[in-house]
Amino acid sequence: MQVGLEAIGVAVPDTYVELADLAMARGVAPGKYVDGLGVTRMGVPLVDEDTVTLAARAARMALESARCSPDDIGLLVVGTETAVDHSKPVASYVQGLLGLSTRCRIFETKHACYGGTAALQLALDWVRSGSAKGRKALIVCSDIARYGVGTPGEPTQGAGAVAMLVSDHPALVVLEAGKTGVYSKDVMDFWRPLYSKDALVDGHYSVQCYLDALEGAYRSYQEAAGDAGGEGAYSDRFAALVYHVPYGKMSRKAHRHLRTLDGDAAPDASFDRLVGHSLVMPSQVGNIYTGSMYLALASLLSSAPEDLTGKRVGLFSYGSGSCAEFFSGVVQDGAQARVKALGLEARLARRRALSIPEYEDVMRAREHLDERPAADAAGSGFRYQGTRDHKRIYAT
Repeated sequence: MQVGLEAIGVAVPDTYVELADLAMARGVAPGKYVDGLGVTRMGVPLVDEDTVTLAARAARMALESARCSPDDIGLLVVGTETAVDHSKPVASYVQGLLGLSTRCRIFETKHACYGGTAALQLALDWVRSGSAKGRKALIVCSDIARYGVGTPGEPTQGAGAVAMLVSDHPALVVLEAGKTGVYSKDVMDFWRPLYSKDALVDGHYSVQCYLDALEGAYRSYQEAAGDAGGEGAYSDRFAALVYHVPYGKMSRKAHRHLRTLDGDAAPDASFDRLVGHSLVMPSQVGNIYTGSMYLALASLLSSAPEDLTGKRVGLFSYGSGSCAEFFSGVVQDGAQARVKALGLEARLARRRALSIPEYEDVMRAREHLDERPAADAAGSGFRYQGTRDHKRIYAT
């Protein structure tokens, strides 16, 4: 049985900030942000957008592109590290918005940026085991990456969601069973305490943790695949490499490290060929945490000019704390045309740019979103009220 991605959906905020404008407002040379991070724009959600709305929009795109009925979904998992409730999962809200069957297992996964991949691997095993009984899994990665105004992390923000329909009819990518390598280690490189809305990060240490995890997961993958050896760089067996991309420059560091592990004396020479097309969309959205690698995969399938049919793609997912996984998939016939038909580039082009004062007003407004007294939400009539996106997409 071949199992993998049948469809994909992407949602990003309708508004963004130009990184060059932000740099000038902060008294920094634009090149430090744009070239130094490999990002030109970062998505900024207005106060009526959240992790739920982004997840629901991405999920709806995936279902509609596959002409999949809500009743066909037997498993819904949302991977996020920016949930809207300490108890009730984002998946519950998404289930209601999509009108999924009550005979659907739903929950939320958390492990920093790896949470979506944890959900995906579980879904793959669920289908392969036969437990799905012909039904499909819907996996959604949805997050809002937020740091304080004027902090070092400010230019590495972003927001978005990627939804993936997982089934035994993988029209996009067959994810190869058994070909996966895992690495995990208890580290404190990035975390968000319960008392804080903003994440805390040890930037330089986190980069090293990422690279250590990449090495461990990549070596583990080679052992699992059982095809080590041969001439040339091992990574040349992939037509493309898709990395976890909190910002574009991290992918360059990752690729340089991986090619060095392969013994490549010129590790940067293959970057554009193997990685470049996967960064087109992430460079215009910024960091979306759990969905970052999957946005890069959508970018690859939408942007790559060459025919990838039948070719293997390497995928690397990393979550601080830490857990990482290197796995692979084979692109299916017609996959690129299906993703291009979603019109993702056009959707990005239709967004509205925020001025820096507008952006700062949004950030101040979002700071107060969670300050409502608990008593206001305790009444018997309380329910999640939704936002502009809920009302626009799921009119009642």
